[in-house]
Amino acid sequence: MSDIETGKAGQLFSDFLKQQGTYEVATEQAVKRVIAYQLSLAMQEQGISKIRMAEQLETSRSQLDRLLDPDNDKVTLAAIARAAKVVGRELVFELR
Repeated sequence: MSDIETGKAGQLFSDFLKQQGTYEVATEQAVKRVIAYQLSLAMQEQGISKIRMAEQLETSRSQLDRLLDPDNDKVTLAAIARAAKVVGRELVFELR
């Protein structure tokens, strides 16, 4: 009897990604997307425009656009931490 027939979900998606050798890259991309989304949402909730956010970060609007781009993986942790501070948040990460 297959997993579908018995009502089981089968392997975890993370297991599939590991088998494909793409788990680490997919995880990094997902984390960057979430952070970019959270920063954008916090800016929106607080009424902070991109122009004002760039001023607070002492950077250009184009640099801010790169920071908020969920596909840009060239953003430093320091830049993300500074942006988080501007919107009253804190960047927290850990090694497991």
